[in-house]
Amino acid sequence: MTLVPPLIDTHTHLCDRSFDGDRAEVLARAREAGVGAIVSVSESLEDARKNLRLAVEHPLLRPAAGLFPTRLDRDEAVELARFIRDSADSWVAIGEVGLDHWKVQAEAERELQREIFGLFIDLALELDLPLNVHSRSAGRQTIDLLLERGAARVHLHAFDGRAAKAEPAVEAGFYFSVPPSIVRSKQKQKLVRRLPLSCLMLETDSPVLGPDPKSRNEPANVRIAARAIAELKGLAEREVNEATTENAVALYGDCLLSDRRS
Repeated sequence: MTLVPPLIDTHTHLCDRSFDGDRAEVLARAREAGVGAIVSVSESLEDARKNLRLAVEHPLLRPAAGLFPTRLDRDEAVELARFIRDSADSWVAIGEVGLDHWKVQAEAERELQREIFGLFIDLALELDLPLNVHSRSAGRQTIDLLLERGAARVHLHAFDGRAAKAEPAVEAGFYFSVPPSIVRSKQKQKLVRRLPLSCLMLETDSPVLGPDPKSRNEPANVRIAARAIAELKGLAEREVNEATTENAVALYGDCLLSDRRS
């Protein structure tokens, strides 16, 4: 039975090759689970082009374009920014972009990472698009840079920092999305207990961050994240579903709920 309003998966990688063999079936299962829109992020220029094609084929998908923080290629960043600008009306967000201090540890590379992230923050402001942000092992630094550059519409996906580090972002009106891996993550459970429902959204980060780390994750599992939030906060699941969808629409706009099949 479809929930009303529909659930929104705000961060996935549906362009990932692991879905090439059964993408239509994966999306059918998502729709059956009550998912009404899926933000499919990019990690490269190639991904961005593929996401545009997939969004034409699959009405559930909403395409985003970004450069994964470990792709430390200034030329690709500039080319991707040009591509985003030239097709600005096609995107619901710029992402996945951000900082990653887990894989990138040399200071010179981190400086390049900050430069590239800054380019996309500025582009998001120019085009009035949300930022779909990665911040692995760099939560405080990511939030500081976003605030420093005046980022306005921000979505921090799968935030892995302490709740106290998230508070400046909450005060700034940023949003945090929660994946199904919350069922096995003490850190994310603590984060959800601390953060207000008014800043939470749902995600799956498919094909990863599922309830079982050994299995491919998919958007239908977004309901697992919603159920976990409800249990942690002592709320009805429907209340969480409604609030997280309202939050996603507040950030991304009504394009999430428009019926693209017509």
